[in-house]
Amino acid sequence: MMPHAKPMMAFDPFRAVVFPNRVREARQRAGYARLLPFSGRVADIPYIRLSKIERGEVVPRAQELAKIAQALGVRAEELLIDVDATHFSIERWAAPFADRRAPDLPEEEFALSLAAAIRWRRQADRSLTIAAIERLYGIAPVTLSRIENAQRPFARWNEATQAAIFALLEVSDEPSLREKLEQLSADGSLQAMVAVMQNPAVRGQRMRERMLALRAEIANLGNDGVGRVAIPPPTVRQLAVYGVPHGDGLVARTPTGRTIADHAGWGPRAFGLRVGRPTLGGGLPGNAIVIVDPDRYPVAGGLAVVREGDVPASSDQTQANPDTTVATYRIVAVTVDRDGRMFGYSTTPAIEIAFDERPSEQLGAIISAYFV
Repeated sequence: MMPHAKPMMAFDPFRAVVFPNRVREARQRAGYARLLPFSGRVADIPYIRLSKIERGEVVPRAQELAKIAQALGVRAEELLIDVDATHFSIERWAAPFADRRAPDLPEEEFALSLAAAIRWRRQADRSLTIAAIERLYGIAPVTLSRIENAQRPFARWNEATQAAIFALLEVSDEPSLREKLEQLSADGSLQAMVAVMQNPAVRGQRMRERMLALRAEIANLGNDGVGRVAIPPPTVRQLAVYGVPHGDGLVARTPTGRTIADHAGWGPRAFGLRVGRPTLGGGLPGNAIVIVDPDRYPVAGGLAVVREGDVPASSDQTQANPDTTVATYRIVAVTVDRDGRMFGYSTTPAIEIAFDERPSEQLGAIISAYFV
């Protein structure tokens, strides 16, 4: 186990903040107490990305910020913050997004060491690009980013991600991983990486550079001078409807030949899914069609789909290609436990799924339902 008596350096609790902004403040002032209802007003931006923008975890493109501003009825510039202003405090700004649970400092240190070790590994081998790591080890770019920024304790990564980390760092299991990180920390290999990740001055300088670049991009949008961009009125598109009942309460993504009109401006990858059987009870009958947006993360109290394994396609689909397969989905209700962990469950069959143990790309929010 790693020694914890002497942490590598003081933790920078705001290391993930790259874009403090006024989006949350403006959203609440506009009457949207929660982000999810507001996200329907900016359908071009997936809910997950919109959440990251509001939380300051990503820097938006100028067009994205202009569309958010237009939906809120403000100038795009009004959503920016002068981080050098005397009244600005990163602590106050980040407080609404803070995790209420007390941090586990040993595991925080382990996550930070792991992040530094992967950065060190990639620096030593320039062939390990983001695309190469996804291809060779199966670590999706969004997951790699979270690991490299120590945004989640190691124990909260699922077994597949943990195994990929072992392979990337050339160890066999968690004890050997901890031993390797201890060695790298002791010999100074991780010092430079940790210093960059944990240096508020470096973070602040990068933040200023990003803000300046974004202000320049907004100024060059060619808008009408009040933060608005020309957005054509939405056209009603038709979403394909899939869904054939499969075993164990699953629904296969088999085309039904039906479509459903998208009047609400759902996400670009949204689709219809016929329920097939009432796995959640009578409240969601088998003849219902739900709208699934794979780019939106599920929310507590709502419904979601969990993508399971693929199955052979129907006979008419396999005539051209016998190896054709289709995805299967499980429709679940979403809840959280008292520790804030999110779960999905179905009634028939009785199954409970821990979302933290599933890659985010296997989860999608159900944003609407039609009873036909």
